[in-house]
Amino acid sequence: MAARVGLAQQALLASALARSPSPSPARLPYPPLLRLPTYLRFASASADAGFQNLRRRLPFAARAMSQRSEAAGSPYAAELAAAKKAVSLAARLCQTVQQEIEQSDVQSKADKSPVTVADYGSQILVSLVLNMEVTTGSFSMVAEEDSEDLRKDGAEEILERITDLVNETLAEDASFNILLSQEGILSAIDSGKSEGGPSGRHWVLDPIDGTKGFLRGGQYAIALALLDEGKVVLGVLGCPNLPLSSINKLNGSSSGDQVGALFSATIGCGAEVQSLDGSPPQKISVCSTDNPVNASFFESYEGAHTMHDLTGSIAEKLGVQAPPVRIDSQAKYGALARGDGAIYLRFPYKGYREKIWDHAAGAIVVTEAGGLVTDASGNDLDFSKGRFLDLDTGIIATNKQLMPSLLKAVQEAIKEKDQVPSPL
Repeated sequence: MAARVGLAQQALLASALARSPSPSPARLPYPPLLRLPTYLRFASASADAGFQNLRRRLPFAARAMSQRSEAAGSPYAAELAAAKKAVSLAARLCQTVQQEIEQSDVQSKADKSPVTVADYGSQILVSLVLNMEVTTGSFSMVAEEDSEDLRKDGAEEILERITDLVNETLAEDASFNILLSQEGILSAIDSGKSEGGPSGRHWVLDPIDGTKGFLRGGQYAIALALLDEGKVVLGVLGCPNLPLSSINKLNGSSSGDQVGALFSATIGCGAEVQSLDGSPPQKISVCSTDNPVNASFFESYEGAHTMHDLTGSIAEKLGVQAPPVRIDSQAKYGALARGDGAIYLRFPYKGYREKIWDHAAGAIVVTEAGGLVTDASGNDLDFSKGRFLDLDTGIIATNKQLMPSLLKAVQEAIKEKDQVPSPL
């Protein structure tokens, strides 16, 4: 059956809409139905007559604008509100899966990296919310996942599981009275196939950054950014397992009881954090230390993701005395932005190409919190070249006071490593 809206739900919806007059089209903030992507038109076909009126009554717009932030006067205020809604909804699905994850919920991609039903479900929900809330023309999203593996023989069970998870999450949220078919699910995933580039607007999404951490029950992030003419103009990081207050600099543990942080930043408006439950946002800033001895640094938990020997050498040259804080995902960017640590180091092994979705959201959160994010030569990250970052060796982030000495230590450590003969 193509559409999954039940007859009883259709009747209830039609009755509710009939009792309430439609608002004037000239005053509507939403684009016309014909601009919706195919999978949304497809999913709601049986309720099509009332769907435009339904979308005009979505409760999210009023809820999102009720919590004013510094970005409220920004030209990207609507996009930021939609991005926060999308990431929060995706985080809810991810939390459900992490609590109940089964081996059948995990697959391996061609590069042997894991992908879960939550990766797919998160990408679907983000695509749906952005299309419903802010898309007025063509929709472009650069995202990590595609539906190729789900269209293969033998994937029926996991596809059904993803479909159920997405529709259950939508039903619980109650902002969108639609259900997606399996074909709609596949189409929504593939809405993230854009190549990005220097022109126009492109959303950039990592539906679960840190999948290995997610599988361990550790840190992960839903990372969403917006590119406008090649520049990152907003970013949102949903970190369901990150303490809302701060993490202990020595072991990454919580210094408080509340867990689940939502970081956001808009260009020129600063960075904020709030709970995933929707507490009022609070301004954040990077730490102000100018003494490397008092600094601590973040790096990837997985040894396969960064050269721990090189980062250790950099820390030694800089005079850092604290051990590294190793956590998964762009949660490191969020923790750095609010001052939990002073430095972030990422140095993948030779041949690895950084993807823009692994850094776009985190980078703007740090820079809007007063920090700097560069490659190993001190160049700004360029997100306008497509799906990959072309950069020198690695990525570093810190405050403005420490950056000169950090760059010096980085370049000395890299030079020394390059002079060591490779084992035969």
